[in-house]
Amino acid sequence: MSGSGKKPPLVAEKRYGAQTRAARPEQRKPQARKTPARKARGGNLLSRLVGGIFRLVFRIVWGVAWRTAAVVALLLGLGTFYYYSTLPPVGALLDGRTRGSVTLLDNEGQVFAWRGETFGGQITVENVSPHLKNAVVATEDRRFYQHFGVSPRGIAGAIRINMREGRSPLSGNGGSTITQQVAKLLCLGVPYDRTSGQTEAEYEADCRRSSVWRKIKEVPYALAMEAKYSKDEILTIYLNRAYLGAGARGFEAAAQRYFGKSANQVNPAEAAMLAGLLVAPSYYAPTRSLERAQGRANVILGLMAEQRYLTQAQLAEARSNPARLSEAAEARAGGYFADWVMESGPSFLTRETTEDVIIRTTLDQRIQRAAESALAHIFETKVREGSEAQAAIVVMSADGAVRAMVGGRRTQVSGAFNRATQALRQTGSSFKPFVFAAAMDLGYNPSDWVEDSPLTLNIPGSGPWSPRNYTNDFRGQVTLTEAFKHSLNIPAVRVSESVGRDNIRRVAAEFGINSTLAQGPALALGTSESTLVEMTGAYAGILNGGNAVRPYGLVDLRLVGDSQPLIGQEGGIQNRVISQQAAALTTFMMREVIESGTGTRAKLPDREAAGKTGTTQAARDAWFIGFTADYVAGVWMGYDDNTPLNGVTGGGLPAEIWREVMVRVHQGLPARPLPLEVPPPPVPLETVVRQHTGRAVAAESPRNEPAENPIDQILREVLGPLMPGN
Repeated sequence: MSGSGKKPPLVAEKRYGAQTRAARPEQRKPQARKTPARKARGGNLLSRLVGGIFRLVFRIVWGVAWRTAAVVALLLGLGTFYYYSTLPPVGALLDGRTRGSVTLLDNEGQVFAWRGETFGGQITVENVSPHLKNAVVATEDRRFYQHFGVSPRGIAGAIRINMREGRSPLSGNGGSTITQQVAKLLCLGVPYDRTSGQTEAEYEADCRRSSVWRKIKEVPYALAMEAKYSKDEILTIYLNRAYLGAGARGFEAAAQRYFGKSANQVNPAEAAMLAGLLVAPSYYAPTRSLERAQGRANVILGLMAEQRYLTQAQLAEARSNPARLSEAAEARAGGYFADWVMESGPSFLTRETTEDVIIRTTLDQRIQRAAESALAHIFETKVREGSEAQAAIVVMSADGAVRAMVGGRRTQVSGAFNRATQALRQTGSSFKPFVFAAAMDLGYNPSDWVEDSPLTLNIPGSGPWSPRNYTNDFRGQVTLTEAFKHSLNIPAVRVSESVGRDNIRRVAAEFGINSTLAQGPALALGTSESTLVEMTGAYAGILNGGNAVRPYGLVDLRLVGDSQPLIGQEGGIQNRVISQQAAALTTFMMREVIESGTGTRAKLPDREAAGKTGTTQAARDAWFIGFTADYVAGVWMGYDDNTPLNGVTGGGLPAEIWREVMVRVHQGLPARPLPLEVPPPPVPLETVVRQHTGRAVAAESPRNEPAENPIDQILREVLGPLMPGN
């Protein structure tokens, strides 16, 4: 190698050349940041302290809040899911009754009364009257179709109202949506358990009870229903299950009960009245106070117009023509009768039925109204104002079919004390037809003679007993017809003693007097007790020719939907008690009571009638029972506490009530003669004595003569069977 022979050392090329280095900006040392001087005052420190505390509290509250909200949301979701999984199909929730219903039909097949809980049949939002749907939504939940089952705005408003009125937040106005009300109606899915020891009423009261815990449970249940069902399905459940007074469950039953039409036919006024029942079913029931129900409906109509469910013209029309009850609901005819019929059937098909039952009855609503109006007329025009006297009426056919029953002056009742069937009262002289009927059956004749003079009988264990006539006088020798039509007590006792008390008791018992009959001679004077329906049925036996009848009101009983009855008629004509001739002769004597005896106030203007008055000791009971060729009617009057009637006898007010009833009952019916037999005229006493003794007597029988009078002695020998010794 020549020269130096050395290669230059390998040196990395610098990143920046001279030019580059010259162009690179000069690197400066970082300068220290100036810190502003602190203010002398301490306000900034306090603000920062307060702010720090606020931020700390906020973080704590927010942490608790969102975690609590998350837990609540989780629980709410779980509860909603649980309830959602338990909810059945809509159809299973429409009829929630555990009790059945009884619908009573009159003799023409028309509904006149209901018992139990009536369910009119399933209705839906689609087939119900749109006026009814709108009335319910306008009244109960105007935002029903907007909310999700719970309305926070409604709850807040309810709490504000309750607190403003001095109540606790959850007392009074609940702010519940229709969905929440349905949850309450369904008792949050808990069915009634008969084995729980709770009555049905207690169960329902518990379901309606408001508490914080129940309100909390309502929320997930309502949300579950909103998720499971449509709005219309929820409203359908509500329309079918709501209680609307008078035993009606659901709007179909209520529409039928109050208006006699289906819920799909109600007009705006009727829809408003039905919707008005939701807040207080018993208080606003139109059967309790039509005026109050109409006032509530007027408020509902205003809400419907305000929410544009009604035009102003429709509002004016509805208010000018308020809803009125159907004829059956307005009259409430046959309340006592319906109670009596319910008692006549087996309890598991009537009073305690779990099925829906239909009972066809013998009630004639025209006759029922006639009886009620007649009673009201007499008490308004003939009885002093403020009197607490009571009365009862029974009208029946000759076979015992009861056509009308009034158990007291208050006729629009249910479950009240029925004086026609439950009151056992002394019968007084209204018992005497059985005494004389027994005599006729043994061959006596209305023209036979009997002595009306002082009589004393020795009763074993009681001593002497002397009956008296109501007038405290004596008529001497009288025919049986005269003794009967003037209701003379002493001749009745003589006839009874002659015929035999056992025979009298047999005839009365077989005619249907089921009460215990007196054993002594006072039997003939009606000292025994009986009910009005028994007595009227016994008189029906005389009208029909001597056959006993069993009063009845039930014709047949069947389950809804069944064509064959489970129970048929229980009652009617039974066995023969006295001969047809004996019944006809007794009817003749009973006609004379009305024609010229103690019952002339009962005389009818256009037809024959027969009957008998009855007044008990001290006038505690007054009776009039009688019949025409068509109907038998019985009237009782008295006080429930046995206070004596003031100046009232069977031939007075009871006879007048009877006449008013029968005049109304027979309107439009042709007059028919009574089935009676007119006896031959009485044989003169002179002839009777001459035929039996050969001794002549004066033509006129003595009046008020002492018992030892020779003529009386002769007659006692001749007519000994009818004249027991003193």
